Amino acid sequence: MNQTILHSTVFFTAYGPPGPLNYTAFFLTFLLFFITIFSNISLMLVIYLESRLHKPMYIFLFNLAVNGLIGCLSVCPKIMDNLVNDIKNISHKGCLLQVFFSSVYVLCAYVILAVMAYDRFVSICKPLQYHSIMTPSKVKMLLALVYLFPITMLAFQMFITSRLPVCSYNINKLFCDNLAVVKLSCVESALSNLYGICVIASLVVLPFVLVVLSYIKILLVCLKVSKESRKKAVNTCAPHLITFINFSTAILFSVIYNRHSTVSKEVNVLISVQFILFPPLVHPIIYGIRTKEIRTCITKIIRTRIFRNSLDFPHLKSEPKLVPIMTLDGTAAGQGLPV
Repeated sequence: MNQTILHSTVFFTAYGPPGPLNYTAFFLTFLLFFITIFSNISLMLVIYLESRLHKPMYIFLFNLAVNGLIGCLSVCPKIMDNLVNDIKNISHKGCLLQVFFSSVYVLCAYVILAVMAYDRFVSICKPLQYHSIMTPSKVKMLLALVYLFPITMLAFQMFITSRLPVCSYNINKLFCDNLAVVKLSCVESALSNLYGICVIASLVVLPFVLVVLSYIKILLVCLKVSKESRKKAVNTCAPHLITFINFSTAILFSVIYNRHSTVSKEVNVLISVQFILFPPLVHPIIYGIRTKEIRTCITKIIRTRIFRNSLDFPHLKSEPKLVPIMTLDGTAAGQGLPV
């Protein structure tokens, strides 16, 4: 029985024993994790509460925030747990689930960013046809594709990985990823490698190319319009472009990290945290700062929903005084008017 339990457990060897460095890493990870959760939920609430933000671009942004929460919650709690515990392990099934949800986070984010680039392309290059193209049914269809394709393809990939025989139980990383789990196998699977390439090509490379092509087309259109229109287009696209570059940089570092995992523990912690936390942390901040409509709505919510309610103390209000209404003959008529 103990042998069976042992062989269904994966051990992480990149943490080291609990100590000042681990506790410092725990504190920083928790701080970033808390800010990430708070900023994404805040952005989601702003978009949900403000009807003026119920537009395709902000609906896609809402889903990007949801996706960021999936990425954080799939990895960070276990990282923080392992940083302070003596035994740093996870069940093999738990490891596969971690791979699945962290991969959903990465691939769905890329597809959402590609859909947002398409929305910006239609908005700038075909402004008069925007509402006839980006209809509610079209938005629903795009959102269905955002989740359906990545989840379906990843589910099949997890099935292939789960069928591989396991001979090793140590991962020299802070959390599970598909490549690390595949390396635990006794055999090298050509099917797993080939399918992994197909997933990356269809859900990372293809969206990346579509985003680049969309911005090339937008750039060509901007060169032909007036300076004022060009400035408006830049302001519209800047948050998405910064988000896309930020996320692509994080993915690039993650790929390098996966291929060359023989790095110091400090670099190991940094790369793992930046891959999971930094993009979801930065995205709401970028859109909150760079998008005027969101800034306006945040200010409105703070002023009308928070401060108004917090400064409204009914028990401190005095009862209104009634001034009797006098008739022409000097007698009072009725209870009077409040003052």
